Amino acid sequence: MSAPSEAPGVVEIARDLLRVPSLTPAGPDAFDIVEAWLKAAGFTVRRRVFSEPGTTDTINLWAEIGEGRPHLAFNGHLDVVPPGPEARWRHGPFSGDLAGGELWGRGAVDMKGGVAAFLAAAIAYVTANRSGHLSILLTGDEEGPAVNGTRKIVDWCAAEGAAFDAAIVGEPTSIARLGDNLKIGRRGSLSGTVTVTGVQGHAAYPERAANPVPPLLAIAAALNHPPLDAGTAHFAPSNLEIVSVDVGNPSWNVIPGEARLRFNVRYNDTYSRDTLPDELARRVAAVALPAGISATLAIEPGYGDVFLTEPGPFVEGLTAAIAEVTGLTPELGTGGGTSDARFLKDLCPVVEFGLVGTTMHQLDERVPVAELEALTDIYGRFLARFFAVDGAGAR
Repeated sequence: MSAPSEAPGVVEIARDLLRVPSLTPAGPDAFDIVEAWLKAAGFTVRRRVFSEPGTTDTINLWAEIGEGRPHLAFNGHLDVVPPGPEARWRHGPFSGDLAGGELWGRGAVDMKGGVAAFLAAAIAYVTANRSGHLSILLTGDEEGPAVNGTRKIVDWCAAEGAAFDAAIVGEPTSIARLGDNLKIGRRGSLSGTVTVTGVQGHAAYPERAANPVPPLLAIAAALNHPPLDAGTAHFAPSNLEIVSVDVGNPSWNVIPGEARLRFNVRYNDTYSRDTLPDELARRVAAVALPAGISATLAIEPGYGDVFLTEPGPFVEGLTAAIAEVTGLTPELGTGGGTSDARFLKDLCPVVEFGLVGTTMHQLDERVPVAELEALTDIYGRFLARFFAVDGAGAR
């Protein structure tokens, strides 16, 4: 793809991206589009393909312009989830159609629209000869296993000596109106399995067996009662959800020899990934077990730890830009699941802000053009604030 001759608008970039069926992990076509626009604006663009045994190779992109401090990073993804039955879409999932004042296509909200808004804002900013050190980190596997994407981009940047002072992840965080929610943190996610082992036997002769099911149910109750905590200043209470109870016993007249439950905890900053397993193990150990019964707790690897970006100049600058464009003061939220922000949090303060997520992952995913343009304006105003540049382009 040849480099564009003029600075693009957000709709132009978004339509180009939406017309590429970049199912996770995204192929090179979407990255070609981004690279062409950014190189034309003066960015240095590098790509890396990361690999892991048992996973699909994934393309990643790091674009950079400027030098010195402060250094702002934007993170997003170009991959999308499958569109479902294409015949049921009113406009093709990879059409990039404009209809009814909306832009249609898989990824319009999650998150090619957000990527396009930041690219348009960044290109407009640097084209106006304004100074600042800006990096754009894009991956192709956020919607998949997220093994060869942002996690490894962050390591790549660190190995190259990059030091970020702040980062924005452009996920669709707004709830009902653009600007009503700005995520300054995320709960951690931790999963585990409790296995209770007894003695298998005939249901008519319980004295010859040790049934693991009643102790397992007692442990299930102990994991949730009392509640893990009452919440903190910026987080709701932690919640533990039992997602599976499994005995694997097809017979009516056999006392099983083993039973297990699986759970997931979404936890706040009362805990960390290091301290939460200790609390869960204490609760399991506190349950009195009958003779012949034993219980073990196994914590799954992976997932993300809790993080919080405390309100300060970074958050206040983005909040002010949102208010200028939308008239709203966003709620500083921490809800929802995990995101790629969990990979950036150890390098610098990170927040998430983007479009209204109403139609993401749905049939007929679409975004109002006015919302795309407003998000671009917000990002542009924030860039000017972050790099302390006045309207004349002088520092």
